[in-house]
Order: sequence, then C-alpha cells, then structure tokens
Amino acid sequence: MSDNDTKKPTGDAQTPPKGAPTDTPAAKIGPEPSNPPAGAKLDSPPAAHSGPTGTPPPKPAAPPAGGPPPKPQPKNPGFVTAVIDGREVVVKPGTNMIEAAKSVGSEIPYYCYHPRLSIAANCRICLIEASNAPKLVPACQTPMAEGQVIKTTTPKVKEQQRAVMEFLLLNHPVDCSICDQAGECKLQDYYMKYDYKPSRLEGTKALKHKRKVLGPRVVLDQERCIICTRCVRFMNEIPKEPQLGVFGRGSHERIDVFPGNELDSNYSLNTVDVCPVGALLSRDFRFKARSWFLSATPSVCTGCSRGCSISADWMSQDTYRYRPRENEAINKSWMCDQGRLSYKDLNVGRVLSARVGRGLQAPGTVQPVLTRKDAALGAAKALKPLAGSKQLAVLASPLASNEDLLAGLTFAKTVLGVTSVFVGGRPQGKADHYLMTADKNPNRQGLALIAKGLGLSLKGFEELTPAIKAGQVKALYAVGTEVPTDAAAFAEVLASLEVFVAQAQNESPVTAQATVLLPASAHIEDEGTFTQADGITQRFRKAYPSKGDAVPHWKWATELTRELGGEAAAASARDVWRALSGQVSEFAEFNWDKASPPDREKPGINPLPSSADGRPPGYREFGAPRVRGI
Repeated sequence: MSDNDTKKPTGDAQTPPKGAPTDTPAAKIGPEPSNPPAGAKLDSPPAAHSGPTGTPPPKPAAPPAGGPPPKPQPKNPGFVTAVIDGREVVVKPGTNMIEAAKSVGSEIPYYCYHPRLSIAANCRICLIEASNAPKLVPACQTPMAEGQVIKTTTPKVKEQQRAVMEFLLLNHPVDCSICDQAGECKLQDYYMKYDYKPSRLEGTKALKHKRKVLGPRVVLDQERCIICTRCVRFMNEIPKEPQLGVFGRGSHERIDVFPGNELDSNYSLNTVDVCPVGALLSRDFRFKARSWFLSATPSVCTGCSRGCSISADWMSQDTYRYRPRENEAINKSWMCDQGRLSYKDLNVGRVLSARVGRGLQAPGTVQPVLTRKDAALGAAKALKPLAGSKQLAVLASPLASNEDLLAGLTFAKTVLGVTSVFVGGRPQGKADHYLMTADKNPNRQGLALIAKGLGLSLKGFEELTPAIKAGQVKALYAVGTEVPTDAAAFAEVLASLEVFVAQAQNESPVTAQATVLLPASAHIEDEGTFTQADGITQRFRKAYPSKGDAVPHWKWATELTRELGGEAAAASARDVWRALSGQVSEFAEFNWDKASPPDREKPGINPLPSSADGRPPGYREFGAPRVRGI
C-alpha cells in the first residue's frame, strides 16, 4: 500500500478538492450524512483545512459516511421514549427492558432477574432484539435508550427462548408430580409457553443431592436447581448474611452452604420465595398442600410490631403458610422466619366454644357449653354487680385489632365505668438487624392511640398481679388473654378472683381460670386494621369463617353492651370503625375502605380461577378443622 493510500482522509467523499471554493455547486455535490447533527451546515469549511497547528473551525465538520448516528433528542425531556412491540413506552432513565415491557403489556420471561436484587443476567432466557444492537441483548441488564425499538416476539427471539428452555431442562428431573413448587413454578409455565418439546438428551441426567438439608427450615434439591443464583444474591444483599454459595463447574455446579456452616438465618425462608423452581423448599410446608388447592388472602403478620404485609395461604379453615406481600413502606418483598411460622396458633389450641365455670375443677366435672347469647348473658350478669367499682379491672391485649379495641375499650369505659386499662400481650423478645422487632405484639401502637383517644390511662401488666393479691381487684374483664409473663404462674394469681370474664383465641392456663370464657376469632377470620410500630395503619381481609363458635372481640363487646343496657348497633368491623374511630385523632386521615387490599390473591404465575370441580379454591369445606400435622 502506498503512502498516499495510507494518508488518504476517510471523509474525502464529502470534502471538496483542495483549493476549490467552498461556495461552488461542486462543493455541495456528493452523499450527505443520513442523520446530520442539528445546526450542522454542509458548506462549512472542510476538516482538511484544520491541522495540528491550525485554528479549529467554529463549527464541527459533518461526520464521515458510515459513522455512528447522532444521539437523538429526547421526545419527552427527563424520560426515555422508545417502542416495544409496536407500542410506545415512556419510562424513567435507567429502567431496564423487562420493567419497561411490563408497562405496555409485553411479557419478557426471566429466571435470575429480581427487581430487588442485583443483576446477574445468567439465565439468558430474557434475550430480545434491540434496534441499536447487532445481537440479542439481555433485557434484565440493558436499560432503555431514547428512540430504541424493542422486539420480543420475533422468530429469532422465540428460537432463543426455546433453546434456553431446552438447556435448562437438560438435566432437570421430571419431578413435577411430587414437587411442592408444582402449580407455581416458572419452569413449568415457561415450558408450556416457550418450549413444549420432548427431550433430545441421550443418556442419563446428571445426578446430584436430592434432599440436602441446608438448615433448620430449608431443604435443597440440587437436581432441580437451575443456578439462577437468586438465593445467593438475596443472602448476600438483603440480610447481609452470606451463607450460600455456588460450588463446582459445568453440569456439576450446585448451590450449597459453606463447609461447616448451615443456612440458619432468620430470613432463610425468603430463599424459598425467590427460587423460581422447586429447588429450595420449606421444611415446614413441604408435602402439606398443593398450591392449586390454596387460596391467598391479603393480611398482616402478627409475629411482631413490624406488621409485615403478607398473603395468608389457606384451605378449608386451616392456614398453611404466610408469604410476604409487596409493601414499600414496611417490608418491601421480605419477612422473617419467625413471623412466617406464627400462623400455627391459628390452627391448634383454639377456644371453640363458650363455657361457664373454671376449667381447673375436679376431674370429671362437666363444664356447661353455652350458646353465644347465653354466654353473653352469663358474662353480663357476672360483671353487672361490679360495674363502676374500683374492684373491676380491664386487661387489653395488643394482639387485638383496632376495631376490637375500639369496641372493647368503649364498652369498658362507658358501661363498666373503668378509667384505666392494664396492658397484656406477649413478652418482649429479640430483635434482629433488619425487620424483626423486640415487641412481639402487632398492635401496641394502636392500643396506645385508642386509649389516649378514649381518655383511658394505660397501666403496665406488672401492676396487675400485686393489685389482685392485695384484694384491690376482685373482677377482671379481658380482651385477649395473652400475658407477658409465665402463664401458669399468673393463672395461680387469677384463681383468687371472684369474676374473670375472658375473650380468648387460644387455650392456656389463663383461660382455664376464666369463670366465663368467650371464644374469640383470630385476625385471619375477620377484617380490620393494625397500627404497626412506625404508626402505619394497615387493613387486612377475612380469609375464612371463624372456627367453632368464635366471634370477633368487637362482637362480644357489642353483645355485652346490649345485655347491660347500653346501645351498640355495629354489625361489622367497618361499622365499628365508622362509629368509633373519630375519637382517635390519629385515625382521621385513614380511609378504611380505600386502604383495603385486593379481596383475594392467588399464588403462582397464572393460577386457575377454580378447581376441577368448578368451586373456587379454598371453598371445599367449612367443617371442623382436620388434623394435618401442622
């Protein structure tokens, strides 16, 4: 190659001959850039006139032919405007293609991507076509660009999705019939949508550990794992407890705990939630129920005062598990293991019928079981002689909902004539570094606000025992029987009371001392609100009818009010809120109806609206709870 060839400028097609006047027509003849930059003039001085020692031209020369097009000006300043599958989308800068596609109704499949975790881009099923890229790009990792055109349904994209699914299923065991993830598994759903081809594998699949116990609450099936690394990233980034890692290479790569350690974090069960397949499983829920038999109701966790938003999965009149529900202000997408397992009190040890007489009488003594009306009448007769007396005390539990406490404390003030209330509830526990608080009561803040609004003073539980022993308190009315001390020891103190009317959810030594015991509904069996530790009030919905003869605390308070000559006409928790919440100034801005979450949620990607027999999931039966080992 000659020196002239090597020194030949790349833009000579647009540059006029040396010495030619720039305003002649010849200077304007020739191909022009397809997208000249705004403000550029074709008759500006050529770039060849400026050299290392020359003065730079006032305006840049036109780009050479074949160069990159200029960056387009934003159609919507401050936002990115692009086109996805023929539909225009306007998103914030930095929004990735998966989230942008969701906003216009286009689905881009993914496994490893999670909106609250770092981007790994290792599953490769989200590869799509972009106008500014010669190859397919990962939608999870690529932010939207101005003027970009995205295509998610072209033959090239579909073949890539099919190939990825075939690769992921190459060594995946055919466990769907016994897998707990069946019915809410992305591998199943995406196979039916993007692959649906028989296996071409010749030979045996790679064998790994089928029941690897990672810790006290999580078990791993390594053969089902697709190495999306969601669980590893979650443990590293959210609770910041790196207890999981990826070991091995190729087909023998696997998720495992580090040698000598176990997955014992209080947030370990979140790895089961983020696992898109049936690899990580809850040892508590494993083999208990199929997802298509479960209904999910939006509720609130009562494990501590954090009040995480949850979905309660249930069937018949049994709750099977709690799962976190999105709430940016409280728990985002997570919840602790202790809160998850708090559902068990809803299923066992419940007070199912009313009775009169202490439960610790001589063996063989039959306690009379009453109808609800007879029980309310018996409780009213027991409380009436002491109404207005200082010998009558009231115990309120911060596990009760705002509606229960509004009705119960209003009854205590207006009918029983008390001016102070003793606070019960669960004992203090341990807090952790993330969500779990030391206060194990979901509505302590609500109790404090309601007592303040009604003009009642709150007394610590530690003051109640000395008052009973000293004979200052001879009768006790309890809205909830949870106590922050040893229940058996407190029950011995209660034995000296003349009257003990208790509204209780679960049996305990305390309920055994009740002279009139009234069965109360759990929060999952009614609707209402809790006010968590930061003062945020949340609605929860009713999942299924109350067990046995139980009714909510507010209903018992309403019936006792009527039996004692007062006026109470509330027929629902909503009526209680509308009638009484106005006395609490902190509740003024809370709209009970608008704050209601969706009526019912179903787990899984695309759950069926009903079962094979046509009845909605969860409505198979409403009889006595069956024993399922929960």
